[in-house]
Amino acid sequence: MVVPEAIRAELLAHARDEAPNEACGLVAFRDGVAERYLPAENALASPYRFELRPRDPADFFLEDDGYELAVFHSHPETEPKPSRTDVENIGLWEGRPYLILRADTGELAGWRVTRSGAVPLKLEP
Repeated sequence: MVVPEAIRAELLAHARDEAPNEACGLVAFRDGVAERYLPAENALASPYRFELRPRDPADFFLEDDGYELAVFHSHPETEPKPSRTDVENIGLWEGRPYLILRADTGELAGWRVTRSGAVPLKLEP
């Protein structure tokens, strides 16, 4: 999957704006390339977990226009891999692209998460 530098910069800016809490949102991919970042609200306002509340509920319908949606969230100061809480709360995002950014370093990682664990995704700039 390709996440261009411009999208990475938006993710990092949002993560740093929300610090010390986790930031979250959706990334819209077409043909494996991220085209848009759709920032959302972390309804839990927590540094340890997130509940994605889209700013525009219509964002979820981008899949009808041929986009693949990935969920994004930040970890303020821990490595960008799914935590036990992330895996336990995967819900509707199970098996979909799942992006995590470490806010203090800017490191971005991608995963496919199921209730039994997580498999890394290769991300390119």
